[in-house]
Amino acid sequence: MNDCYSKYTRLTFDRPSPKVLRVTLNSPLKMGAMDATMHREVSEIWRDVDADDSVNVIIFTGNEKTFSAGGDLKHERLVCDDYILRMRAMKESRDLVTNMLDCRKPIVTAARGWAVGAGLATLLLADVSIVANDAKFSDGHLKIGVAAGDHAAIIWPILCGMAKAKYYLLTADNFTGEQAERMNLVSLAVPDEEVESRSIEIANRLAQGAPTAQRWTKMMLNHWIKQAQPIFDASLAFEFTGFASPEGKEGIDAFLEKRYPEFNQDCPF
Repeated sequence: MNDCYSKYTRLTFDRPSPKVLRVTLNSPLKMGAMDATMHREVSEIWRDVDADDSVNVIIFTGNEKTFSAGGDLKHERLVCDDYILRMRAMKESRDLVTNMLDCRKPIVTAARGWAVGAGLATLLLADVSIVANDAKFSDGHLKIGVAAGDHAAIIWPILCGMAKAKYYLLTADNFTGEQAERMNLVSLAVPDEEVESRSIEIANRLAQGAPTAQRWTKMMLNHWIKQAQPIFDASLAFEFTGFASPEGKEGIDAFLEKRYPEFNQDCPF
């Protein structure tokens, strides 16, 4: 294994087959939530695998029960009040998206259980996304009183169209892997017990293909997404402005205190 991976403490690595690197989220938190260390590592890993000549395809997955329930809200509550933490988190959120899009190698995600927030971002930004039929997803930003930033504005309308994007981003409703496939938000939905084997099968097929042609094809297709870069940057700015707002603080406080938020209905914007 390349020495560049030894610095990661929240990600584990194995090689299920030649030229395929599997990266597994290894969170110390409930439901695979991302603490500050994991959030940084997930934003950085794509540059290292891109530079690793022994890797042609990446599988990105969670543990046996879940993918990732997104950011650690206890840390995000600190982000609300600390400008330096807020700017650091915003940069990492931007890096996560841009580094995945710039990674030349095909990325296959394999998700079971919950994927929310940053977890959902990594799932949907992959080149091939494989999910369990009964997996559960939510963007979740509106539940905590912040705009749907990070990946949502740049990728959802392209994948599932504006009507579904607006509905699920504005309501923050939960939906299943089966529903995600029906609305073209993911590539494939399969029975839970087949997620791992299908991800390896597809990664192997890609690893045996023409790598240069794959990388050029990925680059060309990702230009459709990158055309939305100004929209993406605006969405990040609105999201992280929201963390410092009364709505963001009330939304996170309510979630941590297990109560319904009481948002002020007077909007100055």
